[in-house]
This record gives sequence, structure tokens and C-alpha cells, in this order.
Amino acid sequence: MTEAIISFPPLLIGHEWAVDLLKHSLSADRLTHAYLFVGPPRIGKTTLALFLAQAVNCLHPENKPCGKCLACRKIQRGLHPDVRVIDEGGGSIKINQIRELQNEATLSPFEGRQRVYILCDFQNATLEAANCLLKTLEEPPPRVILILTASKAELLLPTIVSRCQVLNLRPLALDQVEQALQTYWGVESRRARLLARLSGGRMGWAIEASSNEALLLEREKHLLVLEQALSEKRIGRMRLAKQLSQSPEELPGILELWQNWWRDLLLAKSGNAQSITNVDREQTVLHEAQHYAMSEIYACLRAIERTAEQIEQNVNPRLALEVLLLSLPKSGESGSN
Repeated sequence: MTEAIISFPPLLIGHEWAVDLLKHSLSADRLTHAYLFVGPPRIGKTTLALFLAQAVNCLHPENKPCGKCLACRKIQRGLHPDVRVIDEGGGSIKINQIRELQNEATLSPFEGRQRVYILCDFQNATLEAANCLLKTLEEPPPRVILILTASKAELLLPTIVSRCQVLNLRPLALDQVEQALQTYWGVESRRARLLARLSGGRMGWAIEASSNEALLLEREKHLLVLEQALSEKRIGRMRLAKQLSQSPEELPGILELWQNWWRDLLLAKSGNAQSITNVDREQTVLHEAQHYAMSEIYACLRAIERTAEQIEQNVNPRLALEVLLLSLPKSGESGSN
């Protein structure tokens, strides 16, 4: 079983409604045996799952989780024997991992009140693993909580979803992300504003980007690829599609980045430039918006959204990207109406 060593701050930013719901269930002794936390990548699903793991095993008599007791600190550092995080980093959870979980779950907790298993990105699990887990969900062992995370509930077997309490996590307000970056991570105000906008309300992404310059460099690279695609002819675009398809794990992020770019052009075109995401490229956005008609921008947004859905459904990524790139207008040749 692959275990992720998760480190997170001693506080949970946002998702207050979910925290209140879980705390109320804990105080009323009505926690269910299985949860499904749904939301975009890095929005805080695993952090919330660890928060719940801390809450059920916290040693403090009242304030759970306290974040300071031995159990809370062990969970925070990934060292608690009764809390397991299974995270394949974008890969698939396999049936042998679920079987190992099932064998271990029959044992009494080693030192905590309950065993907690957190299965990350379960939409990527193999069908065999999903069917195997279904047996545990149907007949849950005592003193065990299963927490699944996924980008969308529709990507999981309906029989799995129906046996979990589903919490749909929504992006945080951008002001909340910006303020948290400044207050808790010491990010300078201008950079915090940029990261908050780029995060789209995903606190985890914003935190990582605040200390990992590579994320912003990746953004620059993928925006340059879009710029290149718009200037290329048919053969050049098909070549780009082939290159991009060789890193399928990166495609959801790339398509989201491109979608944000076209959405910025739409905002600028409609006189709402103050709401754009790429605030550090505002002048470029304003300039580029003049070269495309509203109908073209809308068409690009729909095409990218359609491609993202196809990639999610395991359509051949190269073919999907070829269709997308060939549908994009050529830069400098579009209308401005």
C-alpha cells in the first residue's frame, strides 16, 4: 500500500460549511463509515480528510482537533499507525492495495479511536479496485472510516457514490485565498493577488505556487504553447498535438490554463477586465481581445471544455487535441466585432 506523507498547516482555510457539518456529526456521534470529498485538484480535499482523521483521533477532551496533541501531530506528519493516505500521484489505485486495506481494516486500531483510510483521486482507481472496495462499503468493519476523494462524483461507480456521504467542496473566494497567503504564508500582497487569481480559489495550489516557482514557469510554458498553436498552420498544430499528448497527466491543467486565457479575453472584450485571472498579463489580454470576435472566443471556450471532458473520459488524447487545435482561429486573422 502506497502511503503519502502529508504535511499541512495547523489550520484549515475555508470550507467552513463542511467543517461545521463534520464537527456536528462528531459531537453527535453520527459520523458515517464512508465519505466522498469531491472538487477540483488542490482545492483542499485531502487536507479536509486529514482534518477529519485528526478530529476522530484527537486526545483533547473538547476542542477536536486541537492540532497540538500527540495524535494530531502524528497525523499531521504522516506517522500515525491508524491513519493511512493512499495516493498514487495521478496513477491508479490497484486491487492489491484495496485487499491490503481490507485485511488491515479487520484489526482493531493500534493506538487511536478509529482507523481512517484516505484514498486520493479514486476516479483513477482500476475497475477491479473499485469493485473490491465496494464489498467493504457494503459491509464496513467497526471503528473504520473510509474517505475517498475525486474530481467528480460522476467518474466513480454509482454504487460507490451511493454508499458514501458526499461533500462537494467549492473554490474559495479569491479574497480569502489572497488574505490567507499574506497572513499565514507571508506572501507579498501583489504576488498574493496574482496567485489567488491563478488558483481559481484552490488554496492548495496557491500555497504550493507561493514557494514553488516551477508552477509559474510551467504556466508560462503552456501559454507560449497556446500562442504558438494560434500562429501555426495545420501541420504545425498537429505536431503540437502529438507533443502534448505524450504527457497526458498534464493535459487537464493545460486545458484549464487555456480556458482561463480565453475567458480573460472574453472578460476584456465585454469591458470587465478588472475580473481577469492573468492579472500580470493584463495589457496582453486587452491587446489580444481586440483580434477576436465574441463568437470566436465563445467557440474556443466550448471547444476546450469539450476536449477536457473527452480527456477525462479516456478518449485518445492525441486525436482530441488535434480536433481542438485545428478548430482554434489563427492569430491576427480574426475579426474584432
